Amino acid sequence: MNSRKISVLAAAALLCSGISAVAQEKIPYLDPDRPRAERVEDLLSRLTLHEKLGLMMNSSKGVPRLGIPDYDWWNEALHGVARAGLATVYPQAIGMAATFDPDMHLQTFTYVSDEARAKYYDAIRKNEHKKYYGLTFWTPNINIFRDPRWGRGQETYGEDPYLTSVMGAATVNGLQGDDPNYYKTHACAKHFAVHSGPEALRHEFDAKASPKDLYETYLPAFEALVKEADVEAVMGAYNRTNGEPCCGSKTLLKDILRDDWGFKGHVVSDCWAVRDFHLNHKVTEGPKESVKMALDAGCDLNCGCTYAYIMAALKKGLITEEQITRSCVRLYTTRFLLGLFDGSEYDSIPYEVVECEGHRKLAVTAAEKGIVLLKNDGILPLDKSRIKTIGVIGPNANSRRVLSGNYHGTSSHYVTVLDGIQKEAGEICRVLYSEGCHLYKDKTEPLACPDDRISEAIITAKHSDLVVLVLGLDETVEGEEPDEGNAGQAGDKE
Repeated sequence: MNSRKISVLAAAALLCSGISAVAQEKIPYLDPDRPRAERVEDLLSRLTLHEKLGLMMNSSKGVPRLGIPDYDWWNEALHGVARAGLATVYPQAIGMAATFDPDMHLQTFTYVSDEARAKYYDAIRKNEHKKYYGLTFWTPNINIFRDPRWGRGQETYGEDPYLTSVMGAATVNGLQGDDPNYYKTHACAKHFAVHSGPEALRHEFDAKASPKDLYETYLPAFEALVKEADVEAVMGAYNRTNGEPCCGSKTLLKDILRDDWGFKGHVVSDCWAVRDFHLNHKVTEGPKESVKMALDAGCDLNCGCTYAYIMAALKKGLITEEQITRSCVRLYTTRFLLGLFDGSEYDSIPYEVVECEGHRKLAVTAAEKGIVLLKNDGILPLDKSRIKTIGVIGPNANSRRVLSGNYHGTSSHYVTVLDGIQKEAGEICRVLYSEGCHLYKDKTEPLACPDDRISEAIITAKHSDLVVLVLGLDETVEGEEPDEGNAGQAGDKE
């Protein structure tokens, strides 16, 4: 598609709304030769106040008369395009950090953004504009992982601010691309700031950090992504930091992020975090006051529902229309930067790149590079000629779910540990298997007695020349607090 033309989809929408092709050529916001700021200003001048308000929550309402479709800002790509069906699933972020290879990580997320663009373009041609179909990815998680109990630690690049900065920047550069005119997708540095658990308390927790700890531990990665990688979005955290709710923190969002670091993109709240101001942190009296705190600090986009009270806050005199317009300028600048009103070179990426051979091979390479061997006393590599029977034991030995991590896409092919060992053993070695126990329940079968697989595990071990024991957790017991697999649990390790 010619990058100097209005996008085919936008043109079609405008034609349907009664604006002729000749008239379209005279509309400033549709003219890619005009400065971007001028185009955004022209577009916003055509919106009513109610239409502007519809832009400021993650499920943004379209404006059909201007050829603007619905758009949901919420999308995920933690280690591959997530929650949107078929995609190459790369190692979880903590595994990618263990490669210590930012160049490979850059290539990984270049492939991820290829798949994202291909999936997006085919989706919108089917008029699909729901959550997980957009180009604004709430990735990477660059929080610092210092407490091994934290369930979301697997989403991070570990405990070191420098490594987190380098790997996070590679993620951003891979997602956003290198076109001088348009971003491929948009990345988001999250969760700003001092967000490292505990999950069960995150909606009310006050993370107290000294200036030294703040600037040496928790802020360097965010600063690097803003200054060096030009990340387009920053997401505020649920917790308070030194008394201020992060999504309404003047210190974090205005003084540090915009004034000190010069951030020009948009800020999004974590989902329903603004509601926490009055419900859990109890620093405001109600939703209108929470809206004021968030907008005063510079939170442009609300994931959740509290910004439905913007009009009420405006009528009460708590906020101004200028604040609303300021946020809308930032949000529409983001959409122009993605080329959503124009064509871009990225529109030609074919759907066939999704989980293609090259992408799958890189996922295998990344997994191999991320393996950490704590100790080898000479047993590895295994000599099949000297082993008659291998016992594979453990609740994750034949689990597909443990292969996925959290915030994951859907692979077309899964190879469990048991599958891999059976394939390698071939006809030479016998492979015995026992689940041993359930991952967190006291039995594997609903009507069985407790510890119903323990004796089988012991028997398997006794009949084996060598045992491979596969333990650990998966996303059902380790992850984000209210996430799908953690219903009723905190997400942290007990």
